[in-house]
Amino acid sequence: MDKIRDVAREIARIYCRLSLEGINALSEILVPFKYAKGDIVMNEGEVCGYMYFVDRGMVRQYYYKNGRDVTEHFSYEGRIVICIESFLKQEPSRLIIEALENSHLYGIPYRKLQLLCDTNKEIELLFRKILEHALISSQIYADSQRFENATERYQRLLENKPEILLRAPMVHIASYLQMSPETLSRVRAAHMSENPDSEDVSEIPVSIKKNK
Repeated sequence: MDKIRDVAREIARIYCRLSLEGINALSEILVPFKYAKGDIVMNEGEVCGYMYFVDRGMVRQYYYKNGRDVTEHFSYEGRIVICIESFLKQEPSRLIIEALENSHLYGIPYRKLQLLCDTNKEIELLFRKILEHALISSQIYADSQRFENATERYQRLLENKPEILLRAPMVHIASYLQMSPETLSRVRAAHMSENPDSEDVSEIPVSIKKNK
């Protein structure tokens, strides 16, 4: 229970300050999950019954288009993963959530969250703040795909979310940036050529990456 309460405190620290009462209320509905690398957290056609907080590890959301695996989002420590439309409508999702590493997640169940929001204004505000964060992040990503070229998209990822470049497979990163692996390789090479003093995070040994 102490671990769950610590997770509730961390969620409050990141998204919306809660009183001790609010932290206790949130901790009472959190559900711990453990997934091994490669496990499917949620499959296509399932209803998203949880909003997940990543305590440890990394997951991705993806879908299939014309038979191709397309990565839409990465989440790692301190971040929420949620299939927003499926969660809010409680309808089947076209998205899939996969663990890219051995991962510990804490789920906030839809029905218990809705009941808690009806009686606890703090939790209602927390829910709103999490949704705001998720929607703004989605808009920033969509705008990046619309208006930025491949080099600009890579640079944005390098500056704002280097953990993805450190830990996710390059094939998924290329898909997330909406470019081929070959294009990503060329963009990375050009970046290193133009910035010889910068560190190519993809070449850092995994054992070192995790400790940075």
